[in-house]
Amino acid sequence: MGSGSQRSFIRRALVEPEPPPVASTDVLTSTRARLFGGAFNTMLTLLSALIMVTLAWPTLKFLFIDAVWTGSSRLDCLAETVGREVGACWPFVKAKFGQFVYGFYPESERWRVDLTHLLGAILLVPLLIPSIPSKGLNAILFFGVFPVVAFFLLVGGVFGLPHVETRVWGGLLVTLVISFTGIIFSLPLGVLLALGRRSEFPIVRAICIAFIEFWRGVPLITVLFFATYMLPFFLPASWRIDGLARVLIGVVLFAAAYMAEVVRGGLQAIPRGQFEGAMALGLGYWRMMGFVILPQSLRLVIPGIINSFIALFKDTTLVLIVAIFDLLGQLRAAFADPSWATPVTLFTGFAFAGMIYFAVSFGMSRYALFVERRLNTDRLR
Repeated sequence: MGSGSQRSFIRRALVEPEPPPVASTDVLTSTRARLFGGAFNTMLTLLSALIMVTLAWPTLKFLFIDAVWTGSSRLDCLAETVGREVGACWPFVKAKFGQFVYGFYPESERWRVDLTHLLGAILLVPLLIPSIPSKGLNAILFFGVFPVVAFFLLVGGVFGLPHVETRVWGGLLVTLVISFTGIIFSLPLGVLLALGRRSEFPIVRAICIAFIEFWRGVPLITVLFFATYMLPFFLPASWRIDGLARVLIGVVLFAAAYMAEVVRGGLQAIPRGQFEGAMALGLGYWRMMGFVILPQSLRLVIPGIINSFIALFKDTTLVLIVAIFDLLGQLRAAFADPSWATPVTLFTGFAFAGMIYFAVSFGMSRYALFVERRLNTDRLR
């Protein structure tokens, strides 16, 4: 058949548009699509469910179902006394709760610790809620005034408050003091180190690089040992620095080195055009960094910053090595009490500490996710 017999078809009318697909908002439908959308996803879902059931059931059974909730001594947590399989011994936690929270802080002065925690919560909660105004004043009170007030409340020696040496501090109090101090001071110091490492002045850049690489090159245990036992040999005999203060200084410097690298990653992610645009507006270096560059770079590295905070909070357990009894240290000290020596006391104590560490770490990670989503609303559109 010749080519002249082939005719082209040209449609004269438009095809009626088809209705748009119906977006399913049913939770069950979306869940089924995500968990059982194909053979591979179905296999992974079933395997994950099997692992979770295998691990979760013995944990729940130990912590709640078979747990002992009331008692006054180790006898109440023994299988021979109860007449059944015994899980967690929660009377042990109840009996040692004051030691876990305050350490050996004098009981008559523990109201000062409670007041410090209350003031911190009152100032921190409004700072974390975006809808509450006066964030500038709130930040000044929390980061500038509160540490000073907390120091005089906890240490005493002024306004008629008895002096309490830091060597009797312990438990959750020490954990919060070390982690709070490390978080508050490591971030600004890390920002300065990151800016110094990118500085155009060779001396400043070399000093910052040497500082960062030195502190990142030694483990935290070495830092704590040096700050506690070696630092006094390098200071004049008339200088006496408190043991907890030496640990705080070491933790801040160690955390700042890692924070500097996190912030530097955010600075390098900012396009060159942002720097050029800020300079074209006539902004100086510090105004350019404060108003243009740092807000964008810190937003990009929120996950890394929170990850460093979480790691710092958990690393406070290492201070036990230098005879500072944080929450985990007080827990180990409580195990030595023969009146609570049972086969389940050890597991109960570590489960209690694990719940606290998980709650704080999970709370920080979820809040960081909330802030990240709030700051990235323009990208999600």
